[in-house]
Amino acid sequence: MRKMKALSLLLVAFMLVLTACSGSKGGEGSASPSSDASATTPASPSDSASPSPSDEPEPAPVDLGGRTIKISAWWGDIEGKTAGEKAALEKRAELEKKYNVKIEWVNIPFAEYLDKLTTSILAGEPMADITMIEFKRALAPVKQGLLLPLSEFTQESNDINNEQKRVTKLPAIAGTEYSFGTPFVSAVGMYYNRDLFKKLGLQDPQELYNGGQWNWDKFLELAKQATRDTNNDGKVDSWGYAGWPADAARHLGVSNGAVFVNEQDLSSGLSDPKLTEALEFVNRVWNVENVVKVKTGNKTDWNETNTFKDGDVAMSINYDWNVGDLPFEVGIVPIPAGPQSDGKYTYANTAQNGYFIPKGVKDPKIVYQIFEEMQDLPQTEEYLGQDWLEGRFKNEADIKMAIEHVNGTGRLSLEEGVPDFPFYAIMDDIIKDNKSVAATIEKNKQAAQAALDKLK
Repeated sequence: MRKMKALSLLLVAFMLVLTACSGSKGGEGSASPSSDASATTPASPSDSASPSPSDEPEPAPVDLGGRTIKISAWWGDIEGKTAGEKAALEKRAELEKKYNVKIEWVNIPFAEYLDKLTTSILAGEPMADITMIEFKRALAPVKQGLLLPLSEFTQESNDINNEQKRVTKLPAIAGTEYSFGTPFVSAVGMYYNRDLFKKLGLQDPQELYNGGQWNWDKFLELAKQATRDTNNDGKVDSWGYAGWPADAARHLGVSNGAVFVNEQDLSSGLSDPKLTEALEFVNRVWNVENVVKVKTGNKTDWNETNTFKDGDVAMSINYDWNVGDLPFEVGIVPIPAGPQSDGKYTYANTAQNGYFIPKGVKDPKIVYQIFEEMQDLPQTEEYLGQDWLEGRFKNEADIKMAIEHVNGTGRLSLEEGVPDFPFYAIMDDIIKDNKSVAATIEKNKQAAQAALDKLK
């Protein structure tokens, strides 16, 4: 598996067009940790007589007089255990000396995070100079003008405005770019128990995907085939699917070209027939075909995300952070395409995290410059995300699938960031109460629009 050096070249090209995927291990649950090192390539000497930017003398660093630059998140700092982490800590110390600063990592509990951030910015004393925020929870601070857009602190010469080898631009929120991150790999997809597939004699989903046949119909066909009584005791002991229906609704919506809240203009997606089609399919999977294992007794319990780990479930829409150390071999394919899919997006990016610079931060351009220089690190992996992915997958084909066909195919999912948006009420009506999708959408349209109007 460590012979995958060819993938590093593919990833350099791939990351240049990345539209961000799912975030860090501290996120609400859909994203992987950022890689602790990204590749950098020295510029070739210019053949022209005029000096290139690399030939010009580097400007003297700004002396910040011992100031503390704080970077906040809801998880702990790196510990220097891996080669990448050691290199990052060495770079941090180098920059502290260069700029005469102290770089401090601030760990704030998730439950307290947004309140502390908002209160501190409104008081004129941001809790951090650079802060990690979930995109869906950044909606309100963005609309309140509490976060700076990239245009206010990045410069034309910054890597983020050029090759993005060190720092990448993250998706726009309501049409404006605010956030940045480091190159990473995130694998949100349809995970499957390869051992169980072999035991039951089912066709491997990767064969279907590679043959252009991986869609909702094929997924449901496999789920029905996997749901059976294998020991003839009259009870189902093998299941086709397990998971959280709220997630399935978002992901299958995106795989059909629809979202609950449009990320560009913050308009409601409830009138979109493609979303209705996705909700009808989710209802069919849970309430009509009876292929879902419900371990907790509550179909809408988030903990059903973990039911896949029991070993008697064939498939689950799941996350790379949640599939380590399983007692069976796990495979991955993109979430199956819906009838209206254009192939651009395969999953809903529900926990996209990114770094933001709050309003009121002193010298934001210098603060950002220091962050960007912190990412100028030696490559410690043969390909981006190697340590993370090899800790999850035993099969090289799964790593290639995650990198080439899943990573970077997420579309922002923001409905949870809109106060009073009736997302969970919709899911309860459909999945718990077996109400019709059409009636449920009609019932909740007005409340959805009112919530969006209030946010705007």
